[in-house]
Amino acid sequence: MAILKFRVYWEEDDAIYRDVLVKHTQSFLELHEIILKAFEFDQIHNATFFRSNDIWKRGREISKEVYEKEYVAAPLLMTETAIGTEIIDTNQHFIYLYDFNKSWTFLIELIQVIKNADANLTLSYPIISRTEGVGPMQYGSKGLLGKNFADIEEKYDLSEAKEGFGEEGEEDANASDTGDDSYASDTGADADDSDEEEADDGEEEKESGFLDDSFEAY
Repeated sequence: MAILKFRVYWEEDDAIYRDVLVKHTQSFLELHEIILKAFEFDQIHNATFFRSNDIWKRGREISKEVYEKEYVAAPLLMTETAIGTEIIDTNQHFIYLYDFNKSWTFLIELIQVIKNADANLTLSYPIISRTEGVGPMQYGSKGLLGKNFADIEEKYDLSEAKEGFGEEGEEDANASDTGDDSYASDTGADADDSDEEEADDGEEEKESGFLDDSFEAY
């Protein structure tokens, strides 16, 4: 027995990949399941593998089931095909297509063969041994940060910062209100001063008027 190590790339970005380990005696159905688990996809859609070469040309299919479409050659079935039987090259390639409507495509490359003597037989294969990059979101759209945004939000406590911005706004509002009160107070003081000035003017006018009356009487 041998352990086969495959690197599974997302076709649209080869910086996003998962390494998986499987026994050479395990089936393509098990490889199919571990790939979906590695990329956090569900397992409800149709799927198929293609034999491939170094330039990623599709060859014979190893399919989950026989679908209603035209085949160049009848497909092998995942459940009936051991992975080891399809390894004809030390750098063997496969193409994995999932959900024919969405056409999720992954490129698979054999990167290591671990002999029985060097394999850790205490592990339950297949397993995911390495994860690189934020994988695509199966449904809807995915932001650049994806689920990692929650970690960033927690690290920088963005919720607290948001509340801080609110408090700052409230301070500005309070400052504005205080300014209005000060203005009103100053205006009131000015009004009182104005009233006093008007009263003084009234007395002066009254005195002036008294002199005028006296003058006229004279």
